[in-house]
Amino acid sequence: MKKQKVVYSSLLLLLVVLIFGRCTKTETVYETITETITDTLRLDPVLVAEGKQTFRYDAFGDEAFWSDILHIDQAILGEGNGGYGPGVSPATALSVGLKVDAEALPAEVVDAINTGQIGLEDPATTLELLKLDAVVGVKGNFDSEGMMTSVGITCALCHSTVDDSFSDGIGKRLDGWPNRDLNVGAIISLSDNVEFIAGLLHVEETTTRTVLQGWGPGKFNAGLLIDGKALRPDGSVAANLIPAAYGMQGVHLATYTGWGDMTYWNAFVANLEMHGQGNFFDARLNDAGQFPIAAENNFGNVTNSPDLITPKLPGLQAYQLSLLAPAPPAGSFDEIAAERGRALFEGVAQCSSCHIPPIFTDAGQNLHSAQEIGIDDFEASRSPTGLYRTTPLRGLFARTKGGFYHDGRFSTLDDVVEHYDNHFGLQLSPQDKSGLVEYLKSI
Repeated sequence: MKKQKVVYSSLLLLLVVLIFGRCTKTETVYETITETITDTLRLDPVLVAEGKQTFRYDAFGDEAFWSDILHIDQAILGEGNGGYGPGVSPATALSVGLKVDAEALPAEVVDAINTGQIGLEDPATTLELLKLDAVVGVKGNFDSEGMMTSVGITCALCHSTVDDSFSDGIGKRLDGWPNRDLNVGAIISLSDNVEFIAGLLHVEETTTRTVLQGWGPGKFNAGLLIDGKALRPDGSVAANLIPAAYGMQGVHLATYTGWGDMTYWNAFVANLEMHGQGNFFDARLNDAGQFPIAAENNFGNVTNSPDLITPKLPGLQAYQLSLLAPAPPAGSFDEIAAERGRALFEGVAQCSSCHIPPIFTDAGQNLHSAQEIGIDDFEASRSPTGLYRTTPLRGLFARTKGGFYHDGRFSTLDDVVEHYDNHFGLQLSPQDKSGLVEYLKSI
């Protein structure tokens, strides 16, 4: 009976967190909740720990792309350290949205930064940070003499940020949070050799650099090397917001347009976006009409020996399932208005017909046509489904930067509510709209 009560208490705590998301935001509470969900979902703690290590530090052998082809390691080093160009100082790295894990810094390094003994304008400092595994999502490899020989990227590059507790861009890791400051295009543009990418796209190198630099902070065109579409029909840049990797408990499909579940997308990204060394199969990519770049380069039939990705997928899935959506900060929303908004959300506004609590997406198949949600089908048409996934809403406050929807087309939650009010003819009052916004901020 005692064991049953403990299990019941754990489930009750989990339910409260998922539905209301209003616990005190402290490290102790967060770790307790993580342990609770790990236990409730019967996640193997050893597998979760392995997945955490993979998520943060495993480049899957993608150094063969980022160093051997793009020479990003040489760009980081700079001429002064045996590379090319000015090098990448910590200040430059922070300016393109890279983050530094303050917990990886020894006390003497922290003191030296605070007293100005370590300069943030020196590329040599970046190398020291890479030796400490302190640059979130960037994995440097060094020889016995301390010289950097290659660099790769990890899952954490896009899907982790920091809490800025030390300074802007430096703090404790927040795994699963999307890095909406990260300028992926600017980072790739550091390369002195984007000819490889240009060749895949059958365009000039200058055109490739223009495309990369057009993405901007927090956005990435994941389909570019699949279908070659750099622009939308109206001529604007085709790039989507980096999504969150937290709050995926109970969620069927992991991407904006429903390519596949979490494990599928991990394999897709590790092989085709990070350019790691693994095995990946998807016959849908052999469709030369829809996916000309992928079909031409046989991206639907990738094989490598050894396979550095597939054995890591179970751990990655376990770790991502352990990542709860964060609770909104105290005082960040009007609780009374949010209660009013909740009644509307689950009532006349009909939001919960798709965003079903407590998972806040559709139960089961969670795909809808562009016509259903009142937008164009450009991004949907780039996927095998031709549809859009109902985005899970938990932890919405942590991904407001850059706007809403897959491409950030709506700048604010007010714009989102206004769109649905018009699309469905809800005739909501200003007070109704305000309440809905406050409720969305509270989820």
